[in-house]
Amino acid sequence: MEALLVSTVIVAIAEMGDKTQLLALLLICRYQQTWPIIWGIVVATLANHFLAALAGIWIGTSVPDDWLRWGLGIGFIIMAAWVLIPDGEDELPAASKHGVFWTTTVLFFLVEMGDKTQVATAALAATFDSLVLVVIGSTIGMVLANAPVVWLGQRFACHLPLRLLRALAALLFFALGLGILLTWV
Repeated sequence: MEALLVSTVIVAIAEMGDKTQLLALLLICRYQQTWPIIWGIVVATLANHFLAALAGIWIGTSVPDDWLRWGLGIGFIIMAAWVLIPDGEDELPAASKHGVFWTTTVLFFLVEMGDKTQVATAALAATFDSLVLVVIGSTIGMVLANAPVVWLGQRFACHLPLRLLRALAALLFFALGLGILLTWV
């Protein structure tokens, strides 16, 4: 159960101010269809984070414990710095003949490739060795971070304190990295 909760919290916080939140906002502004966008986010995240968790579990079982500890600790500290870098403005996605759900699913899957939440999911899977709980938790975290953006849409988008959210996410990643480096036995 710890893997589920930690994965949910870490991914939700890491997602704050991320380019996929901007994508969610762009999609709702363009299509005005809440549920197809949210379900597209869920499906894309499940697929993307499943692949990331598989890689994480493979790394967790193949890499010696000391190397894994140093890699995870330093990785989380690097992600702390990465989170502070704002994502660029994306253009509005082109309308798709396949519908809002599939447009959202494909765009989210592609945008999430190599993203900090995908990297975090791999690291969490390596840490907890629990594919299902990490994937479910990271997907819940992604939805918790993106669904409000979709629901609230353009109305409140200008008032989000993205700098503060990035700073808090960076602090959390730094603390996790430091904690792993100092407490791993």
